[in-house]
Amino acid sequence: MDIGELVSEAVEVARVVDRAHRESWSTVLSSVVRLTRDLDLAEDCTQDAFVQALRTWPDGIPDNPGGWLTTVARRLALDRLRRETNLRRKLPLLVEQPDDEQPHDTEQPTDPLRLVFTCCHPALARESQVALTLRLICGLTTREVAAVLLIGEATAAARITRAKKKIAAAGIPYRIPADHELPARMDVVLTVVHLVYTAGYVATGVELTRTDLTGRAIELARMLERLMPDEPEPLALLGLLLMTEARGDARVSGDGELVLLADQDRSRWDVKLLAEGVSRATAALQRGHGRFALQAAVAGLHVTAPSWEKTDWGQVVRMYDAMMVSWPTPIVALNRVAARSLVPGADLEAVLVELDALSKEPALATYAYLPATRADVLTRLDRPGQAAEAYEQAIRLTANETERRFLTTRLTNLNR
Repeated sequence: MDIGELVSEAVEVARVVDRAHRESWSTVLSSVVRLTRDLDLAEDCTQDAFVQALRTWPDGIPDNPGGWLTTVARRLALDRLRRETNLRRKLPLLVEQPDDEQPHDTEQPTDPLRLVFTCCHPALARESQVALTLRLICGLTTREVAAVLLIGEATAAARITRAKKKIAAAGIPYRIPADHELPARMDVVLTVVHLVYTAGYVATGVELTRTDLTGRAIELARMLERLMPDEPEPLALLGLLLMTEARGDARVSGDGELVLLADQDRSRWDVKLLAEGVSRATAALQRGHGRFALQAAVAGLHVTAPSWEKTDWGQVVRMYDAMMVSWPTPIVALNRVAARSLVPGADLEAVLVELDALSKEPALATYAYLPATRADVLTRLDRPGQAAEAYEQAIRLTANETERRFLTTRLTNLNR
């Protein structure tokens, strides 16, 4: 085999390993956690399995990469455990295996959901719950976790480390809670699953979307809906994600550029996903008006409108008004102001004042959508100089190459 063939083979193996990491990370990790009850050990062995794949797969890529990785990671973990002189010291998640859980099973369908509930245990601080889940379930780097949560990288690392230490010290169990425990855990778990979807919907790096993360979030949302069939919020979250996912193909043009909702070809939307999403969102709204039900209502108003121009923007704003009562976050406030700017006859000067006030929110200091929204409003107010400054700020803040190209095009068009 000549040097060119060797390089080509190495590139192909790296590509397959990268895809396996995206598709199988949480499944492999959660299976090893079930075996070891030790998050650090499980994460180390999972990472080592991927390294071993890079070394081994040039001799032949397995038919089932995820299964191969799970088997290798568990074997590495067992080897590590056998070498310990005091096994119990290395098992901080002090829960006995249920009788019906066979230790030789390398995968169980609920493993990722168990890991989510472990990460979201009420003994952990809310911010640590979210950061740890994004790290372990999504396999995001600390930098990517920081970008999703709009915090510094050092802060994200500290939250993840604190959460792992707390799990070890408190003996937090690796299991799906009993029915009576679910209501107290529901909100944070739903929040985390939504953040997993968000992390994939606008990913850091070159690709606009990471379908492995959006797909994983939808899978988890389906599990939660089955786990809590009488609760409206899991149903609402699933409806919201399905309606958003239905528009996925139309978000990117044939040449790979971002297409905003206003300009999307609605015939490219997935009709089946859309119908399922609207149905679930409607059922949720009939049973409650929690924050995910209200977000699903906004998504429903968008996808059922005949066109962007005929969207009921007044009703969209009212949904955000209701959200601000139960969930008054800076991002909800920004979305509300953006929707207000699109109501026919809106006072754009007043909208700009609200946007400028939001620019003082620390949580939005690195949020690219704030200056991007300001740029759009300033463009409509015919202030190209100020709009250009806002677009330049948004370009600096965005972590996605596709979005950066889109914003750069908008900036260029201001000068034409």
